[in-house]
Amino acid sequence: MTTIFRHRFILRRILSVTLAAACGVTAVGGCANSPGAATPPEATATTRAEVHSVAPLTPVDPVAASLPSWRDGASRDTILKFVSDVTRVGAPTFLPVESRVAVFDNDGTLWSEQPIPFQLIFMIDQVKAAAPDHPEWKKRPAFKALMTNDVAALAANKKDAFALIAEANSGMSTEVYDASIRDWLARAKHPRFGRAYTDLIYQPQRELLALLRANGFQIWIVSGGTAEFMRVWASDAYGIPSERIVGSQEKLQYQARDGKPALIRKPGFDVFDDGPVKPVSIFRAIGRRPVLAIGNSDGDREMIEYTTGGDGPSLGVLIHHDDSVREFAYDRASHTAKLDKAWDQATRAGWVVVSMKTDWTTIFPFETTPAPNK
Repeated sequence: MTTIFRHRFILRRILSVTLAAACGVTAVGGCANSPGAATPPEATATTRAEVHSVAPLTPVDPVAASLPSWRDGASRDTILKFVSDVTRVGAPTFLPVESRVAVFDNDGTLWSEQPIPFQLIFMIDQVKAAAPDHPEWKKRPAFKALMTNDVAALAANKKDAFALIAEANSGMSTEVYDASIRDWLARAKHPRFGRAYTDLIYQPQRELLALLRANGFQIWIVSGGTAEFMRVWASDAYGIPSERIVGSQEKLQYQARDGKPALIRKPGFDVFDDGPVKPVSIFRAIGRRPVLAIGNSDGDREMIEYTTGGDGPSLGVLIHHDDSVREFAYDRASHTAKLDKAWDQATRAGWVVVSMKTDWTTIFPFETTPAPNK
């Protein structure tokens, strides 16, 4: 296919299943207007010093106390046993430090992703922010539909809506765009929880990241969201260095602006990091097969399949969103982040399926009354 057609195809694939949902959420419009967003959780002192060498470690004993937000049960026990097995010197399942590679999806795995992926909300808000400089947009039906959350009009003008979103999120340098992401995250509030989006990181996963880091795992994010968007905030939020964040890749072009070298954002995508593309991205970025992979949707199936298909010990984990009270419930029938084929394969292959409702006593750090551990 031609380059232009390919870029449009990738953008449509990312946005088409979520755009109507975005406009169905009334609070998305102007959601970045609330001041005083909470500061993202600070990275630990070891954020930039995760293990790179093969030097022996004294691992932290992976006991239940190291995962306090995980309920007693098979999911937690299987994860703890895996960490213990691969870090116990002398055990037949022992893995040297350089082999302990863990990959995590981001949206729906490390932080929430409903009612639509947060990056998409940001991108739509960029259209609204840029509107005063583009009075010509007022003549476009898609622009009016985005401004008024008109789902029917958006459905009739999808192509132009995609073009508007791409146009509003391109043309600036990467530094300017990074600053706009930071500004948005400092002001934007989630439409349901009324909190900063960076408050919606899953507490049980923060504990798991800390446990893995303490036991010498090299942790990577491999997500369908763009690396450019995640790297601005995810290092502080998760303690994962920006060079270990792999995602979809938006088009960039090197230019000289005002006599200075710069990378300029262009409409479209070079890589959409989802499904079968994830193992390719893992190989290109990491150069070795992981031993632990954690995701939450069919888009993570191949990543987990690739991880668990190697020789030696490995573990695949799926997060099942089944708690509509504390978060959201969605799986096989979801229009976004569907969990269907991966769920079936998890049953056949023995992957761990974590129930948010029954396996996590706490979902978000701001919860004051955790569910009972029973």
